[in-house]
Amino acid sequence: MEFHSRRAFLVQSASAALAVAAGAQTPAPQAPPTAGAPPAFGTAPAVGPKVTPEDFAHAEKLMQITMTPAKRAEAAGNWQNSMAALLERRTGPRKVALEDGLAPATTWNPVLSGKDSHRSTGSSKESAQIFSTVTTKLLADDESIAFAPVTSLSHWIQSKQISSERLTKIYLARLKRYDPQLRCVITLTEEHALQQARAADAEIAAGKYRGVLHGVPYGLKDLLDTAGIATTYGAEPFRNRVPKADGAVVRKLNDAGAVLVAKLSLGALALNDIWFGGQTMNPWLLEEGASGSSAGPGAAVGAGLVGFAIGSETEGSITSPSMRCGVTGLRPTYGRVPRSGAMALAWSLDKLGPMTRSVEDTMMVLQAIAGADAGDVASVDAAMPFDASAGAKGLRVGYFPKWMAEAPATDVDRHALEVAKQLGMVPVEVSLPDWPYGSLNTILFAEAAASFEELTLSNADDQLKMQVPDAWPNSFRQARFLSAVDFVQADRMRRRVAMEMERVMGQVDLLLVPSLRDEILTITNFTGHPSLTFRAGFVTVGEARSDWAPDSKRPLPKFNPPRRVPHGVTLIGKLFDEGTIAQAGIAMEGALGVSGERPRL
Repeated sequence: MEFHSRRAFLVQSASAALAVAAGAQTPAPQAPPTAGAPPAFGTAPAVGPKVTPEDFAHAEKLMQITMTPAKRAEAAGNWQNSMAALLERRTGPRKVALEDGLAPATTWNPVLSGKDSHRSTGSSKESAQIFSTVTTKLLADDESIAFAPVTSLSHWIQSKQISSERLTKIYLARLKRYDPQLRCVITLTEEHALQQARAADAEIAAGKYRGVLHGVPYGLKDLLDTAGIATTYGAEPFRNRVPKADGAVVRKLNDAGAVLVAKLSLGALALNDIWFGGQTMNPWLLEEGASGSSAGPGAAVGAGLVGFAIGSETEGSITSPSMRCGVTGLRPTYGRVPRSGAMALAWSLDKLGPMTRSVEDTMMVLQAIAGADAGDVASVDAAMPFDASAGAKGLRVGYFPKWMAEAPATDVDRHALEVAKQLGMVPVEVSLPDWPYGSLNTILFAEAAASFEELTLSNADDQLKMQVPDAWPNSFRQARFLSAVDFVQADRMRRRVAMEMERVMGQVDLLLVPSLRDEILTITNFTGHPSLTFRAGFVTVGEARSDWAPDSKRPLPKFNPPRRVPHGVTLIGKLFDEGTIAQAGIAMEGALGVSGERPRL
């Protein structure tokens, strides 16, 4: 921003006033600024439209503040010289375009002053990764093969009981058969997949085995760039977008020898479960959406259409569809997985993670996609020790008594806590202050609106299917009226909340929480703690569930008798300690004994 000295501004203003009074066509000559006079706020040339005290009176309602008439008049009096110029980056004439992928200068670091550095140093590739030894025989029918966990798929491929090409064809056939019901596929990558599968088979036959994901077919949430293959963000304005390069996670999975069979649906621009092709549906209850925004990964994994999938979460987008579709979702520590080449919704919140059919599978996938990448300044290469056989005995599991006693907790959540105790885990009551954690979403809405500013200013957001009050078009517009001061205060509150989480996590090894408890979803997404959601039982529902605000124009289907659907529980871990929540999850998964049931499509 160009500042002018007070003296220069006064001279310029006085000269202009005299010229107008004399009826002159050109301003009078300006005296040079006094040498050594410093620049000052509020002395820039007037730009932008004139505002009035009445404009401020109306704006006060949006900002929830009150000024006296005199203060409104003072604010309006020099707005054009003080604040309007701050908008020049957007309003011109010296506009500056901010290209896609350009992140803010500041980044969120979930580790506070090095205090909570638990397992946060070292390389994830050098960490001890001990997976189960699987020796099962290949199952007889294609459907049973399709629903098998990655641990089994990997063993069958490595031992040559099944070829990657045959397994890929099984999944491609299922994707074609069931996608018309589920609407979970945006782009089927059949030719690409078969090429990758044949290459994997050739390498394995030649003795070049890349690891546990070699030859295993998977799907990607369609916000991860794939070279030469459309990456649409599930949104109408981007449906013809074809990247030239693979994103970091895609490169890592290519290196691991995994086989991409489909780009999977997401709610447009990573909100809920409706995209330009329709609504992605829950394979367990086809009358309701799969939940979002990782709707496609949730539905495809739940229906046995892929071996595993990669989803993303900003605030619930892995957790919620994992719950709804009865799958296992691991939201890693913020920074664990690089986001280079992934759609940015909120730079300080976005996380990429695996969605699978077993807890151990999530760690297999996480091990392959973790690590630092130069394109993501928030990404780190951190140690990731894990032992699938370690068990859970002696782990201190924290829980919130009040949360476990009321909705949205169910008997499934309470039973899961009892099972944890039976496994030898030590229950610890914990608590957090009763603060307005939703205030943190000032950051989310501001970052999201900034990420898609051009979409809003060009009115291209009119193309999006959902135009209801709680959809992105309205939220992006509303966010332009959020106060910058409140944004900074929310950022300060974020650190305070992180300090509280550091205190709580210092008392326990992990937390067990109701998966969709609003406070913990918000808190842990903003603090960056890892989260593991997995099926723990079943509940009955008398009405379809929705991610959208209630709308009388769109009544939800009701069921009589009620329908039986999966219900999950969530474990929260220390920063960069996905291994502990995974070992606890594996023990609980085995004891609960509910992970094997399949949806009836």
